[in-house]
Amino acid sequence: MIHIDITKSLFGSGGMMELSVSLAIEEGSFVVLTGVSGSGKTTLLRILAGLESAEGVIRVGNERWLETGMAVAPQQRRIGFVFQEYALFSNMSVEENLLFVANDTELATYLLEITELHMLKDRRPHSLSGGQQQRVALCRAMMHRPKLLLMDEPLSALDASMRHTLQQEIALLHREFQTTTIMVSHDPSEIYRLASRVVVLEAGHIVREGSPKEVLLQTSGSQKFAFEGELLEILRADVIFIAVVAIGQQLVEVVISEYEAQHLKAGDRIRVSTKAFAPMIG
Repeated sequence: MIHIDITKSLFGSGGMMELSVSLAIEEGSFVVLTGVSGSGKTTLLRILAGLESAEGVIRVGNERWLETGMAVAPQQRRIGFVFQEYALFSNMSVEENLLFVANDTELATYLLEITELHMLKDRRPHSLSGGQQQRVALCRAMMHRPKLLLMDEPLSALDASMRHTLQQEIALLHREFQTTTIMVSHDPSEIYRLASRVVVLEAGHIVREGSPKEVLLQTSGSQKFAFEGELLEILRADVIFIAVVAIGQQLVEVVISEYEAQHLKAGDRIRVSTKAFAPMIG
């Protein structure tokens, strides 16, 4: 079990705030941190990695990584960290990037094989695609068989197709090495595919947590499904009003009442829901 009970003052999206998080995480689980930008997600990862200081306690199994007056150095915590940036050594080959972490040729070969990188092991990072570079970064993070794998939006710079492919790679590595994984993500489909538990942070505090279904499926009462999005524009077509809403990567048009048209404005966060349930899938 991993026990986290930390506090830290930091500058968030709304100014100074107190990051205060208390969590118990089962070993081998896959936890996703989500929430608006500036809510403390990345800072929490950096505290777990030992890259930032904090008050409180972090205990991993029988090891104490943080307590009053004591903090274990990052290199002694047996963590793997995957950032948004690939952070690969440009003067080293793919294989050399892995072996720099741990001189274990057998493990490096195995990781490169299961991520379909073995044929590229002698290439330099600059000659690889973004998806291939992120695969190398994932493999490198696994080279010392970490107790805890931390990932800060590792797939955010990739297109949808490559994201889906690497989500499968991440799930495979998680199962294969039975590593406890904590990842920051804003992508609902990514969270749903990967997470066993979702933790929502807001202004430094946990405001909601549970399974992906409990957290992501936004329905209540007789609603059959609902989506949150941003209102981009309100158009008038004859006697009706149409709201143009951005939901994820899609734009949808929704007919609204005159009252709604008068009380909503571009930039509002809104929820689009329906009570009728006759969806068409094509």
